[in-house]
Formats: sequence, C-alpha cells, structure tokens
Amino acid sequence: MFKLEKKSQEGVEFLIIWNTDSSSRATLCLSRGGSLEELVYSNTSVITNLSPLSPKKTYPSSILFPFANRIKDGKYNFANKDYIFECNEAAANNALHGLVYNKTFKCTAYKLSPDSARIQLSYESEKSIDSFPFSYRIDLHYKFTKDLLALEMTVINTGLKEFPFTLGWHPYFKSADLKKSALNFSCSKKLAADNRNITTAVVDCDLNMPFYLKNVTLDDAYILKSKTIEFLTPEYDLTLSSSEDQNYLQLYTPEGLNAIAIEPMTGVSDSFNNKIGLKLLPPKKSFKICWTLNIRLKKH
Repeated sequence: MFKLEKKSQEGVEFLIIWNTDSSSRATLCLSRGGSLEELVYSNTSVITNLSPLSPKKTYPSSILFPFANRIKDGKYNFANKDYIFECNEAAANNALHGLVYNKTFKCTAYKLSPDSARIQLSYESEKSIDSFPFSYRIDLHYKFTKDLLALEMTVINTGLKEFPFTLGWHPYFKSADLKKSALNFSCSKKLAADNRNITTAVVDCDLNMPFYLKNVTLDDAYILKSKTIEFLTPEYDLTLSSSEDQNYLQLYTPEGLNAIAIEPMTGVSDSFNNKIGLKLLPPKKSFKICWTLNIRLKKH
C-alpha cells in the first residue's frame, strides 16, 4: 500500500509518497512549483535534488512555464505589444525557466492503492503581471507504481486573451557512475547557442548511439525525431516517453556530479522570439502533455 505524508522544513512544504516497505519513495516540493525533487525505486536513487546545492541555483525537477529555458534580455513581442520578464539569470541578462518554479502548489486530490499512488497538484495565477498579463491554471497529475512514473501536465487558459507558451521539465537523474552511463535518442538536428545559451541556429547533428557520457560536458539542446529517450546506467535503465509528436531535449551535466539533467521540452531557448516550438493557447482552452518514466532495475 502506498502512503502519503506531509512535511514542513524551514517553511518549505513537502509531500512524501512511500510504498509499504519504504524501499521506494517520491518527494514533491509544494513550495517549489510542485517539483519532484527525489525519486527512489527499490532503494535505488533515480531522480535527485543535488543536495546540498541550493535549489535556487539548480532548479531540481522544476516545472518550466510559460517558457522553458531562456528568453534573451527577458524581452519578447506578442500581439504587437512589447513585454519584458525579470532577468533572473543576472550574469547573462536572461529570463530563466519561466514563472512557476518558485510558486506554491496545492494538493487538490490524491488516491492511494496497493499498486499505485496518484497525486494532483494545482496552481492558479493570482494576479496579472506586466511581463505576462494572462490568467492560467496548471494541474500536475503524478502517478507512481512499482516501476513507472507518469507526470501529466495540463495548462488551462482561464482568462480572456490568447497567450504564447512552451513547457519543460528539469529533472536530474542520478547515476552510480556517469562515466559508465549512456543515452539513446534519435535526432538529426541540434540547436546552436551563443555564450549566453540563447539559440542562434538549427544545425545538423550526427551523434553515434548509444551516446556515452564518459568525459563529456553537456549544455546542449536537440530536436528529437521520436518520442523516447533512454538513459542507461550501471544500476538501472529508464525510458522517458512523451505524448507529444514534436519534442525537444536539453541535456546538462553539472560539474563533478554523477548526475545529468535530461529535460524534455516543447520548445527551445528564446522560443518567444525565434518561435521554435512556440504554442498559442486560446481563452478557456487547455493543453495537456504527459511524460512517462519506465524504470528497469538491474540485478547484481
């Protein structure tokens, strides 16, 4: 039977989901955008929050909305009006990772059974802001089973005006040894970027698969040709699947850690300006995407 526990630590609210023997658990941070900051399956760490590094710098499993990645100088034009986001990546003068990664989500529903746990978290914009003067609600539906995690994200336009958006998810996956790990994905194009990590062009990409991670440093974005990405590690293999037909992938390796950010996205950096992957959501309409992790533990 799955169990649910609510905890507060230094004013930060968490939900922790456990299985019967406590060998598997998931930690959701309500105070940091409903993010899944830790995922352990059968005593094997799969998703990590990179502690003791500050989540204000690492964005562990952050939900990225209304834009994934960055907006150059925070500036964009929509419907013939100019807007500017706060540049929270001050050194590069970019707006980074959207508006909800630090918002408090509420647990609006849950269902626990012997085989699964289902949790719904929600956030609704409280007031109009000059940089994004639109009303919206985000529902996160997490489903946990013994070998699967599904994150279904629904964005609802609750206002009277159409708005632009992209979505992303920023999980860090733990490996017992990243040098002995690899990725499998299908792509023929990647995104070239400048020294501020702003997309400058779409270029050809010819990667051999599996893509081994030994002595590799990544902060790269790709246009995928399929809906799946595989991550192969000494302790487990996983497949990350998307419900969308067109998918983008950001890979980032934090220095000196056995972890990698494998970030599925519906658009790329500076999407509000280059329009790559940019979507429009009309009033009273919704958009739904589901990312699924299938985890296969290895026997030793």
